[in-house]
Amino acid sequence: MLVNSKEMLLKAREENYAVPATNFIDLDSARTFVTVAEEVKKPLMLPFAQAHKDLISLEEAALIGKYLADKVSVPVVLHLDHGEDFAFIKRAIDLGFTSVMIDASKESLENNIKITKEVVAYAHEKDVTVEAELGHVGAGTNYENHETTDSIYTEVKDVQTFLDQTNVDSLAISIGTAHGAYKGTPVLNFERLQEIRQMTEVPLVLHGGSSSGNENLTRCAISGIAKINIFTDFLNAAYQKNKDGNPQDYLEMKQLSNEAMAEVLKTCYEVFQTKSV
Repeated sequence: MLVNSKEMLLKAREENYAVPATNFIDLDSARTFVTVAEEVKKPLMLPFAQAHKDLISLEEAALIGKYLADKVSVPVVLHLDHGEDFAFIKRAIDLGFTSVMIDASKESLENNIKITKEVVAYAHEKDVTVEAELGHVGAGTNYENHETTDSIYTEVKDVQTFLDQTNVDSLAISIGTAHGAYKGTPVLNFERLQEIRQMTEVPLVLHGGSSSGNENLTRCAISGIAKINIFTDFLNAAYQKNKDGNPQDYLEMKQLSNEAMAEVLKTCYEVFQTKSV
């Protein structure tokens, strides 16, 4: 069942669990994620990132997401992840995405608000929910030494101003995670998370969930994070299962990859303490 994220994430926030946001890059990965969600009867955020537009087109992603969501009974949100510009986000909305993220987190607070407001105005007219990011979740591999990250913590003093002026439906915050794989387990700022959660009813989002540690992610889920994004863990699991499984042809590779990604998502549902619908 194709839905927007409004009720899904509010429910997750109220009941202290998180919904997995599983970035897909092709039909196989999307179908695997939706199949698992239907099997365990739990909600799913199904994001497609603008950065992956060269793997499959936005039009293909829209067709895949809408088709698969309509085939199942559980709520599925077709979400644009890390939308970088209004034109691309508008296309996603017009193609049937039910939720979009505008990531203007590298901009000044003033520009982030201005850009986000433009997206919200267009999206809300179409009953599409909007996620924005405040602070910046960076990227890289060496997060044992936090001096080397380009992540920027979300400033508590900016949160209410941003939310009041933009009217976004969910807010991605930065508390120490990063996109990609880590060397070591990141140290998350749960005090910052608690401060932000206490000041707003807007559902909070965590990007860079992959390899952040199950204990960290469970604590995030029960402490106010309503959605956790996972991508790299799926790729790593598929790669490792193929290395171990010694597939004899491409079809076996695809099968092993799908099995690995399904296993990761089932673990995410447990770690995030996601409740059934």
